[in-house]
Amino acid sequence: MKLVESILTRNPCYTAGRKITVKGLMLHSVGCPQPKASAFINSWNSPSHDSSCVHGFIDGNDGTVYQTLPWNHRGWHCGSGSKGSGNNTHIGVEMCEPACIKYTAGSDFICSNLAEARAVAKRTYEAAVGLFAMLCKKYSLNPLEDGVVISHREGHSRGIASNHGDPEHLWTQLGMGYTMDGFRRAVKAAMGGASSGTDGYTKIMGNAVAAAEQMKAYLKAKNPKVTQSVLETVSLYLSEGKAEGVRGDIAFAQSCLETGNFTFSGSAVTLSQNNFCGMGVTSNGMKGNSFDTPQLGIRAQVQHLKAYASTDALKNACIDPRFKYVTRGCAEYVEWLGQKENPAGKGWAAGAGYGEKILSILKGISGTAGSTSKPAPAETEAWYRVRKSWADASSQKGAFKSLENAKKCADENPGHSVFDVNGVNIYTPKTTAFSPYLVRVSIPDLNIRKGPGTDYGKTGKYTGIGTFTIVEEADGKGASKWGLLKSYQSKRNGWVSLDYAKRV
Repeated sequence: MKLVESILTRNPCYTAGRKITVKGLMLHSVGCPQPKASAFINSWNSPSHDSSCVHGFIDGNDGTVYQTLPWNHRGWHCGSGSKGSGNNTHIGVEMCEPACIKYTAGSDFICSNLAEARAVAKRTYEAAVGLFAMLCKKYSLNPLEDGVVISHREGHSRGIASNHGDPEHLWTQLGMGYTMDGFRRAVKAAMGGASSGTDGYTKIMGNAVAAAEQMKAYLKAKNPKVTQSVLETVSLYLSEGKAEGVRGDIAFAQSCLETGNFTFSGSAVTLSQNNFCGMGVTSNGMKGNSFDTPQLGIRAQVQHLKAYASTDALKNACIDPRFKYVTRGCAEYVEWLGQKENPAGKGWAAGAGYGEKILSILKGISGTAGSTSKPAPAETEAWYRVRKSWADASSQKGAFKSLENAKKCADENPGHSVFDVNGVNIYTPKTTAFSPYLVRVSIPDLNIRKGPGTDYGKTGKYTGIGTFTIVEEADGKGASKWGLLKSYQSKRNGWVSLDYAKRV
């Protein structure tokens, strides 16, 4: 977790100088399509922003945490309810949201790039876990105690916050599988050791550690009667795993568990089904799925593991019949493949210790002769790619070893940015100077607000039907874009939702 101090010293909440005794932490999401924390920091650090102030923002592009108030300062982050206000007891932190969503009504939104949106949500979730673990340690809080770590939505249910649905609305509609119960468990786990709470865990995605000969030797030791045809499938785990970025040795270890080391003793599937992971056996007595060849069965298994471990798109055509039922990215680690150990309560199997059983087999495989202590090296050659977004590979204009050449390419292609090998946006060209334009408003009651967002107060005035000049645009809660009316330019206190205005 990267923490940057950026205190909103000009915000009236900060200048009020009130302090609290910290009794809990409240998690929010910003409620508008804006991944950049700097957009909020720049807008909120003003004497005119007198309606809201939080203790921190989590950037959606890189997961950086920006502290915007002293932690024991009374914030303006949750409003109040029938039993008072969480502002008096809780630190409030906002997670930024993906640029590729558009709110349609209330907390409902549409998404133009699901993979990109899920990546942003995953990034902010993980940073929030680290931050809340740090704050719980700092203030001697137990995140599993009632009312200590809550969302804005839960705050409303408890009568100490305004009626908002964040951040669960974001996680649910993106199919992330995250819950506040899972979040609290993740925070508790993170407090027990490293900041992420997952140091020492085994990622499913990556390069295999064990070699094919080790896997064969392990299997022959466990099952001396194993057939040659089965041994010949071992290399497929590595090749199919490499194709999707999944550790093939983990898939093989899982197959050893599910098939009783390919004896199929006590297994719900048979060798002739080419189903080596119990896929489709969702209850006792079910036969499970069948595949035409061993390779297709292993490919389906690898794709199913990828569904759990990552939100990245498949490289090969999907042949996993149950891929669509998985909450993508809900089990990044082998340890989380068991539903009882998964922070979100999701996973491959319901039985206790499922992931640990796979790891025990994997340890046995790696302990055979010829074991390597480190994964095979991944590609580390630095290439800078110019795209509209990391997930939109079709928009790529080029890949460059020289960062300066990549920046030049991005400058020459409006809407494109430079991404490093990990998909992190490291350069976005500065936009050209804004040019005022006219809009036509066709409704009589379009509210004029003091700032760009529904979290700003209304001026009490309406535009009425007519044509108006927009002199500035901004992102904000409640609309895809806000516009500043020319007649309010001097004080910048007259903003309208451009969703109700048509450019002319």
